[in-house]
Amino acid sequence: MGVNQQEIAPSLAEHNNVLGNNILTASLDKLVNWSRSRSLWPMTFGLACCAIEMMAAGAARFDLDRLGVLFRASPRQADVIIIAGTVTHKMMPVIRTVYEQMPEPKYVIAMGACASSGGVFDTYSVLQGIDQELPVDVYVPGCPPRPEGLLYGLIKLQEKIMRERNSFGAAIGAGQVIRG
Repeated sequence: MGVNQQEIAPSLAEHNNVLGNNILTASLDKLVNWSRSRSLWPMTFGLACCAIEMMAAGAARFDLDRLGVLFRASPRQADVIIIAGTVTHKMMPVIRTVYEQMPEPKYVIAMGACASSGGVFDTYSVLQGIDQELPVDVYVPGCPPRPEGLLYGLIKLQEKIMRERNSFGAAIGAGQVIRG
C-alpha cells in the first residue's frame, strides 16, 4: 500500500519550521542547554574597580574552571560578556562592536552598580545602565560586588540557559530559541 503524498503534504508544510515539543527534541534541548550552561566562556570587559573583583573570581580561591567558565580574550570565542564597571558614552561603541562580534547565543552580565545603573556617577558622560544599549541577562549588584556575587550571577545564568526551549531546533535552523 502506498501513502498518498497529498495527504502528507499539508501536515509537513505546517511543521516545516517548528520541531514541536516531542520527546526527542525535548531531550536534545536538555542536552544542548546543559552543555551550553556548563561551558560558559566570558569575554571580559573590565572597565573599573569591578574588574579587580572579576579577576579575583577567576583566581584559584573561587576556581570558576570547575563550573566550566574559562575567560576568553577574543569575542569570536566568547558567549558571555561581563560588563564590569563604569560604562561611558565614549566607550559604548567599542562595547557594542565587541558584543556584535560574539556568536549566537550570547549573554550579558552587568557586574556592579555602575554597569547596572550608572552607580554614583550621575553625569553626562556615564551611561546610566548598560541595559539601555544591550540586553542584560543577569545583574550582579554591589559596589564593587564580591567574587561570590559574580559566582552567584554565573550560576543564575546557567539556570536561565537551562530553561531555554528549542535550543536544538535553533541550532539546526528550525525556529528561534525561546528564552526562559
